Amino acid sequence: MNSKDSIINVAKQTIELESKAIFNLSSLVNHHFAEAVELIYHSKGRVIITGIGKSAIIANKIVATLNSTGTPAIFMHAADAIHGDLGLILEDDVVICISKSGNTPEIKVLVPLIKSAKNKIIAITGNTESFLGQHADYILNAYVEKEACPNNLAPTTSTTAQLVLGDALAVCLLELRGFSSKDFAKYHPGGALGKKLYLRVHNISSVNEKPQVNGSTSIKNVIIEITEKMLGVTAVVENGDIVGIITDGDLRRMLTKVDDFSKLTAKDIMSANPKRIQNEAMAVDAMELMEINDISQLLVEENGKYAGVVHIHDLIKEGII
Repeated sequence: MNSKDSIINVAKQTIELESKAIFNLSSLVNHHFAEAVELIYHSKGRVIITGIGKSAIIANKIVATLNSTGTPAIFMHAADAIHGDLGLILEDDVVICISKSGNTPEIKVLVPLIKSAKNKIIAITGNTESFLGQHADYILNAYVEKEACPNNLAPTTSTTAQLVLGDALAVCLLELRGFSSKDFAKYHPGGALGKKLYLRVHNISSVNEKPQVNGSTSIKNVIIEITEKMLGVTAVVENGDIVGIITDGDLRRMLTKVDDFSKLTAKDIMSANPKRIQNEAMAVDAMELMEINDISQLLVEENGKYAGVVHIHDLIKEGII
């Protein structure tokens, strides 16, 4: 077996081992999980998530997922907690401790301190009989048979299990809160995902030039309008109403058909009844309309009147595509 085949086999074995461990997690979800979700949902405080080593990294990711889906969360490193960061924990906060073994020195010091402050503790651990498992109020069982590491040492399968349980917590809370796509956009205004959910056509078209001619405009002036406005298109407008569109492609096709276009006007070469979109429509809908019709620009209307142009390049720049 060559080295590439060996690498591929190891990769597949790792994925298969971890996928089996994750599948087994579903059989470990019980009333403790449901009660932990309800505890967080009804809590007036935040979720403080703590861990050490690789578990701390997983804790950070779960914190990010909770925050982005409507559950306020803060990361607290277990080692730092016992050297001053315990002040992060407020009276109504719920603490999630993540530890594969549940017996690390930091956890053994930290858990009694949290208990003495009367905060509830949710454990995510692979050892329900551990110190953490015995002293937590709720246990989310993250047991895995073995790590993907051939020496069964490096946290691999176990951290994946922790991460999946964190995702399951977040999704359950999301469902309980009725967290919608609009809520998601509110928490992700700077990302492409958020923009797909909140960015509207007028947010884009309003900053573009607004090329337009009327039906009697000469071809020379049509070319000037398209060139100056730099959108590769112009609307043909009469009394504010869109009657047609002329694109760069229309001009090229005209040039292949006629030698003298000095007497032609916009209405002679325009495409009537062009595709258009309302200015309040979502930008992602504009993208879909362009894709369906294999076009690069859409004319925009507001209250039935011409309002501008949205170009596919605008959508690319905004990360919609």
